[in-house]
Amino acid sequence: MFVHTSIRTSDMDRSIDFYTRLMQLRLLDRGKNPLKKRTEIAFLGNAEGNGAVLELTRYESQKKFIQAKYENRLFDHLAFEVGDMEKTIALMRKEKITIIDEPVRLGPAGPLIAFIEDPDGTLIELIQRK
Repeated sequence: MFVHTSIRTSDMDRSIDFYTRLMQLRLLDRGKNPLKKRTEIAFLGNAEGNGAVLELTRYESQKKFIQAKYENRLFDHLAFEVGDMEKTIALMRKEKITIIDEPVRLGPAGPLIAFIEDPDGTLIELIQRK
């Protein structure tokens, strides 16, 4: 069973705020990683408490935090289902979140998708299925 995905963050508080306030995840746990000193981790999950978990990791020793250009990234993206793409994109604009790709429908009956970036430049796909 797939359990979680871990992404790095340069600012734990900012990332927790982004994912809880804007992406509707809830903070499940936060603390130091007992296996690696000077490493902070946080686990976030959906409101229902089921499904995979997002782990945020911040290494105190990491000084450079640079995302490669899209074509050179090793990690592609996270994906979140949204109920109303128009409202979600409006909120992202209000919050000054980088919108990489405006909403587009994948085929006549397909989902509506868009791409944004989190505060550290991690690519996020937004999907509206209805």
